[in-house]
Amino acid sequence: MAKPGHSWSRAPAAKEEEEEEGEDPLDARIARTGCLEQHRELQECMEQHRDWRHCQTQLRAFGACMARRERRE
Repeated sequence: MAKPGHSWSRAPAAKEEEEEEGEDPLDARIARTGCLEQHRELQECMEQHRDWRHCQTQLRAFGACMARRERRE
């Protein structure tokens, strides 16, 4: 499973610095939406394929979750 954060394209040194600093602020914001699981699945797909075109299912699921969140507010 991919580690939390948006580090799938960063160098390993950047990952270590981020882990020392704590939780990724964007992950914290996404967690508050209730869509963190869909976001992590999308990150895992991107890490595996390195091409968003192969991650359409995950991208749509995350987008739908965020759209539901917008409608609730």
